[in-house]
Parts: sequence; structure tokens; C-alpha cells
Amino acid sequence: MKLRLGMIGGGQGAFIGAVHRLAAALDGMYELTAGAFSSDAEKSRATGVSLGLSADRVYASYQELIEQEKQRPEADRVQVITIVTPNHLHFEPARMALENGFHVVLDKPMTFSLAEAKQLEQVAATSSKKLCLTHTYSGYPMVKEARQLVANATIGKVRKAYVEYPQGWLSNFEEGGDNKQAAWRTDPARSGIAGSMGDIGTHAFNLLEYVTGLQVTQLCADINIVVAGRQLDDDGSVLLKLSNGASAVLTASQIAAGEENNIRIRVYGELGGLEWQQADANTLQVKWLDKPTEIRRTGTGYVSSFAQHNSRTPAGHPEGYLEAFANLYRNFALTLQAELSGEPASPEALDYPSIAEGVRGMAFIESVIASGKSDKKWTDFLV
Repeated sequence: MKLRLGMIGGGQGAFIGAVHRLAAALDGMYELTAGAFSSDAEKSRATGVSLGLSADRVYASYQELIEQEKQRPEADRVQVITIVTPNHLHFEPARMALENGFHVVLDKPMTFSLAEAKQLEQVAATSSKKLCLTHTYSGYPMVKEARQLVANATIGKVRKAYVEYPQGWLSNFEEGGDNKQAAWRTDPARSGIAGSMGDIGTHAFNLLEYVTGLQVTQLCADINIVVAGRQLDDDGSVLLKLSNGASAVLTASQIAAGEENNIRIRVYGELGGLEWQQADANTLQVKWLDKPTEIRRTGTGYVSSFAQHNSRTPAGHPEGYLEAFANLYRNFALTLQAELSGEPASPEALDYPSIAEGVRGMAFIESVIASGKSDKKWTDFLV
């Protein structure tokens, strides 16, 4: 049976709302049932109509959605609420949804501040409901393959890692015109204390910790505002110390002219290394100290159960961003459906980002900005 889905945000003209709807629909495990798509009641109504929703399930505010849906019979009300709003509007809808008995899918970064993240963690701990955080890149099959190779010590103990996320779309002062994405992502009142480090640096950070299975313990950050007049960082590099003693380097830049979204990670162990990049997402390179490099591919029979579970098409057919995004929705749905049936969820289904990753993501943002302002070489990770 499909899970009934409600959406907060994602009205007409919003990029990420449409992506969420596509991802949720891909495997046929959710049905969009209700929404408060905009703080503008008319815009919310128009979006709901365009999506074919019943008029009485389109709401003027997230408070109305949660309150009204809670009053509906259990067999009719939404079960999962997706929140696709700017950062400053993450915490309150998520808190209210969890406290009123709804599971939550939430865009990253999880909240506006680390204090809010820790508060939401407490709310979730006292709630019987679950939260999925959309760190999309952890949904790729070959990223999951890389994680398994590290976890199985195939490349030996991790010694070094590099992760980078270059973009070029903010190479000019885009927030000075009618670019709504640029306007809110560079606005401290809506985005928080970080720009590129919050927007894409958190993705790189999550990918690093996800693939290596290690945690950052200290960091040393160089944070820059390159474009004149911009209020938040648009470029930065970070040296990192990991929990096993290894070191790593993270870069995130939105002024890398000509770059799109080619997030990339390299991990080196005692015996070999791994390399994955979104521009060739079906491929994982496994590099050996004493023999030729291996090329592992999505959809093949030799990859791990985690990679196979998150693949949909035979080898050679590209699987990309939407499929990776959909893997998070599917794994979350499988976990919730297992709970409803009283059966344990599989390890593959339980493999989605949640509250813990959200708290660490906010700690990364605040640690990086603190380090960037500090004269000390190393800053302890704030969690």
C-alpha cells in the first residue's frame, strides 16, 4: 500500500519541490495527498490544483496542514510530510510534524542552527516517528559500493581522503537580480551563517563521513567571500582530522566558473584507493598499490547487496541524480512499511540519512565558520 505524502513548500517555480515529487513517485511507494506549497495561500492552491489534489487537502500554511490532517481518520490522513523550504523554515514544521505523529522527509541542512538541530534530535527521540534527511549523493549505487569496500577493509585502513564540490553558478552577483535561488541561499536571515559551506559543503562533508565510516574530530578552515557585496561565503577549503587518525581535505566553491555539480570523492587506504564522481556516477574506480586499477559498474552482478538494492536498470543504462534521490525515498518507505507490518527492515532499507547526520551537518557548518574566523590552526568539531 502506498504511503500518503504531504508536502510543505515546493510551490510553482520552486526547483527542489518538483525533484522531491519525482523522486517520491519513481517507485510508486508514495501518493501525494496534501500540501501547503507556499505561504501565499493562492499560490499554494494553484500548485495543488495543478498537481490534481483535492481542494480540501490544499492548505494555506504548514500549521493548517498538520492540524487539519491530524483530525482526519488514521486511514485517510497523510503519514509522511516532506519539507522543502529554505533553511530558516525547516525546524518549526519538522518539530510540529514529529510531535503530531507524522514521519518527516527534510531537505538538508537539517535546521538553521546547531542548537535547533539538537532540539529536533530531542523531539525525534521522544517521538515514535522517523526522519529522513535528503543527502542525495549517498543514494548512488556506486557510493554505496565504495562505503562497503571501506567497511570490509578491502582497501585497508583509511589514511587519506579528498572530497570536493565545485560549482560556478554564483561567479557573479546573482542575488542582485531576480534569481530567487541565489537570493535566499546568500541571505544570512534565510540560509544561516554559511553560504557555500552550508549549501554544498554539507553534502561533501556527509559524503566523506558516509563513505569512510569515520567522523571528523578537528578541522582547519579557510573561508572566503570572493564576489563583492556578497554576505556569505562562496568558496572555502578545509583540512580535516578523522576519528582513526587519518586526514582529509574538503573543498566547496560556488565561484568555480564553468563547473556544474561534479561532486567527487577519493579515499586512500593501506592497500588501495577509491574514486567516484557524479559526472560518471555509474563508475567506481578501485586503485591498487600493486596491480592494475579496477572499474566497477552499476547494475553488474559483482557489486555488493547495497549497490544492487539501489540499482534499477541493467548495466550500461545511466542512473543519475533523480534515481539517487528516489533511493532515499524508497529506503525510507521500506523502513516505514516494515514497521507497519511488524517485520524488521533490511540493512539495505535502513541505509538512509537521518537525525544523526543532520546534527553532524549543522555541527560541520558551525565548526567551519568558527575555524574560518579563528587564528588557531585546529578547531575541535563542535558536537
